[in-house]
Amino acid sequence: MPEVITRELTFGEAIREALAEEMRRDSRVVILGEDVAEAGTPFKVLAGLVQEFGPERVVDTPISEAGFTGIGVGAAMTGLRPVVDIMFGDFITLTMDQMANQAAKVHYMSGGMWKVPMVMRTTLGATRRSAAQHSQSLHAWFCHVPGLKVIMPSTPYDVKGLLKAAIRDDNPVIVFEDKMMYKLKGPVPVEEYTIPIGKADIKRAGEDITIVATSSMVQVALGAAVMLEEVGISAEVVDPRTLWPLDEHTLVESAKKTSRAIVIDEGYARYGTTAELASVISEGAFFNLDQPVARMGAMHVPIPFSPPLEDATVPTERSVFDVARALCSKR
Repeated sequence: MPEVITRELTFGEAIREALAEEMRRDSRVVILGEDVAEAGTPFKVLAGLVQEFGPERVVDTPISEAGFTGIGVGAAMTGLRPVVDIMFGDFITLTMDQMANQAAKVHYMSGGMWKVPMVMRTTLGATRRSAAQHSQSLHAWFCHVPGLKVIMPSTPYDVKGLLKAAIRDDNPVIVFEDKMMYKLKGPVPVEEYTIPIGKADIKRAGEDITIVATSSMVQVALGAAVMLEEVGISAEVVDPRTLWPLDEHTLVESAKKTSRAIVIDEGYARYGTTAELASVISEGAFFNLDQPVARMGAMHVPIPFSPPLEDATVPTERSVFDVARALCSKR
């Protein structure tokens, strides 16, 4: 096989590159959102796109998430491929009718005559000191709705490949990006590529315990795996990458191999992503498990502004290490 040439990009640079490539490839791709043009979003992820593609394709909208998301749904139904930017994931509350009742159901209710090929990009994640209304991880809400696809990249390589695949998909896709990861660096191929939606990735192979982690928690899991290795425990880290469709096979087979599993996610633990992933593993690998599947998510409290309190609300490398070590000690 020919050698794959890569270079180091940040998470944010990989997003910008994916959008630019897709906009050059397909004139139907447009971006809508608050401060996406001249400001390049509050995180500067889209900086420079309006200079290349113009204000007709990179459109600054009024402060009305419900309004411009509805415009995105209509634009997708009539031939465009809009990328709708919701600057903070907390604000998806204002888009629920457009996404859950319209975008998700148009194809079904039209007997397949209509489709909604749109992407919604938004953020998740705490520990940015942004308080309770700008720090939540609400991805589980959209996973609950049939007709929507939900992806949660954890590396620059993954976010570029998955975002390009999402833009080309004929279904509405929501991309959740951890706001603390925009400066995370990693290798990204020079050549064009996409990553199939619905395919998990084993980020680290191991034998003793499986750690299934989403988004920002993948980096936490990898850090915990290094700590576990120092005490003789081999941890396998599995990144679902897409929460729907979900690659159940990879999760289950990893748990069967190791016989122990932890699921970690930055969303609220109650009725959340960890519950669904743990259920899939418990049902699929029941006779191979030596211990019940452990779940670690955000505390069931509003995200505090106080830095020490905020840091305590989400899983850390140390807390994952402690849970994993305890599970493996009960052999």
